[in-house]
Amino acid sequence: MAIDLATQYLPYVDEQFTTESKMALISNRDFDFTGANTVKVYKINTAQLNNYDRDGEGKYGFSRYGKIENLGGSTEEFIINNDKSFTFAIDRLDEDETKRNLQAASALARQIREVVIPHSEHSAIAKILAGAGTKAEALKLTKENIYDEILKANSVLDEANVPTYGRVLLVNAKTYMLLKQNKDFLMSTDIAQDMKIKGVIAMVDGLTVVRLSESVCPDNFGFALVHPSAIVFVQKLESYRIHENPPGISGALVEGRIVFDTFILDNKKTAIYSQVVQI
Repeated sequence: MAIDLATQYLPYVDEQFTTESKMALISNRDFDFTGANTVKVYKINTAQLNNYDRDGEGKYGFSRYGKIENLGGSTEEFIINNDKSFTFAIDRLDEDETKRNLQAASALARQIREVVIPHSEHSAIAKILAGAGTKAEALKLTKENIYDEILKANSVLDEANVPTYGRVLLVNAKTYMLLKQNKDFLMSTDIAQDMKIKGVIAMVDGLTVVRLSESVCPDNFGFALVHPSAIVFVQKLESYRIHENPPGISGALVEGRIVFDTFILDNKKTAIYSQVVQI
């Protein structure tokens, strides 16, 4: 006689592995978009240096300081373009018959971790790499040359007078593996727990090393060296709602809307160095 074996469903959800957003580490929020969809920022030019006309021989007319220039300025315009949303329903009986593992609150948190944050990061990284002031030629990164290439990137930022404090080295898993095998790249592992949660994996040569998920990086990504002052991450709206038993649904209706974007300041794009690899 055949026996029907029992099946038991445990009160446990097999969650996907996720990480926290890295944008707080590599961007600033210096601009206020409250009440506006567009922000304009002035860029003012400078005057050239002259040789002071000490004898006053009229070289510059009535001024001994030089020819008087009119300072002018242009503007940068930032318009938020990402207006994303999602919605899903959880039937009341489905919630009950999954031993309440299918709940609106936990499903919403999962949606933010696994969908919203990765999407916003992917968009931001694409903007950052596209707006880099220095786009190095593609090369093959190895454990022998990775350290020298990072030092080269650091020196480029030095020449551009980028502040040394606050620089962030962005790597993916492949580049991080090369770093760990390089004999000259000594990494400090004394990182505070709150920084580890945000994605900081090491401090080297004054650089904060942050590992990005492969899913948010382009295929030819090698590494990037950035300073947050050049990157503006805007999250204008983050609205999530759980409606209990709305008309037409026995259960919960979840809705979310996120308005965000990433901008690169033109006068500060030299604070971004992008290195791609040969594919």
